[in-house]
Amino acid sequence: MTGLRDAAAKLAVLLALGLIWEVGVRLMAIPPILVPPPSLVLAELWAYGPWFLGEAWITLAETLAGFGLAVLLGLALAIAMDASRLMERLLYPPLIALNAIPKVAVAPLFVIWLGTGAAPKIAMAVFVAIFSIVVPVVQGLRSVDPDMIDLGRVLGASRARMLRHVRLYGALPGLFSGMKIGVSLALVGAIIGEFIASSRGLGYVIVVAQGEFDTPRIFAAILLLALIGTLLFYMVDILERRFMPWHASQRGQRQ
Repeated sequence: MTGLRDAAAKLAVLLALGLIWEVGVRLMAIPPILVPPPSLVLAELWAYGPWFLGEAWITLAETLAGFGLAVLLGLALAIAMDASRLMERLLYPPLIALNAIPKVAVAPLFVIWLGTGAAPKIAMAVFVAIFSIVVPVVQGLRSVDPDMIDLGRVLGASRARMLRHVRLYGALPGLFSGMKIGVSLALVGAIIGEFIASSRGLGYVIVVAQGEFDTPRIFAAILLLALIGTLLFYMVDILERRFMPWHASQRGQRQ
């Protein structure tokens, strides 16, 4: 019941915001080319629904592929950096430098290296999201209770078993926190790639609509991106509840 009430409350807030937007735009007589009312945006989605869904699917597939690779590579880098101080000295400064680079500046290089298909969009998603995975996982691996590590050693656990059953287990909160941030960043990376060079996807829809001053179509694409980002976030949240049920129960008690 609590979950239903929370969902109803969130839906009510969204409907209220949409109503305020609709009334405000019409009362102030703002031209649709600047800010269209929600009714016009929904009409655009209704008229071209299948086409929008097809473009959204392209963007979603690129985002999920990039996010999955970012998680795998991020875990591998974090484990390597935790296992060896030398690896940390070698890998951490380049990661910080790469994360500081404006992502839009790198996107044209991925297009030159990987072409104009899905590969550069996936690469951009990985590039944007991976730092948010590496840092919290490294911190999580290093914040494991020392008593648990000592117990594992006393029981004769191998290094691999210690990593799997103790250290990674203790790093799960950091991993899922990083994944919640990373999945949104992966979507941003995919859209950046579509902005630079693409013939499909919601980023391409926005670029073409901008050239035609089709503001309702831009808002429709942005609305779909917001829905995709929200769904992906809650997908990670469901996984967190599945693998860390005690963490979910603690959040429920605080609420």
